[in-house]
Amino acid sequence: MDLTLGQIAGFIAAVAFAVLVWRLGSVIGKAGAVLDEASAAVRKVSDETLPLITEMTSTVTAANAQVERLDAITANLATMTNNLNALTSLTVATVGRPMLKVASVGYTIKTAVSGRTGGVTKAR
Repeated sequence: MDLTLGQIAGFIAAVAFAVLVWRLGSVIGKAGAVLDEASAAVRKVSDETLPLITEMTSTVTAANAQVERLDAITANLATMTNNLNALTSLTVATVGRPMLKVASVGYTIKTAVSGRTGGVTKAR
């Protein structure tokens, strides 16, 4: 059997094509393995993220409840401050003015007495 130059070239091309297909197959196999690993990683992140988001939601809900309680406490403190301010004003109006009048009368009496004694007061 005589082999022609074209047959030898065809045989070499067929072997080269078979090697190329074999190499591409291994590259595609490795790419498939990489995609499988990426898919597993995404699944793992998803499985860990959903409970984390649920926990964060409950934490934010609890924090909001505490903030609402703090708002109520702040409102109560503001009311208490206003009531204390009104009570102080009432106390000053009720007790302070009569005390001022008594002090004024006492000063007037002291001035009158010191005027009768010649302006000299004795130290005790």
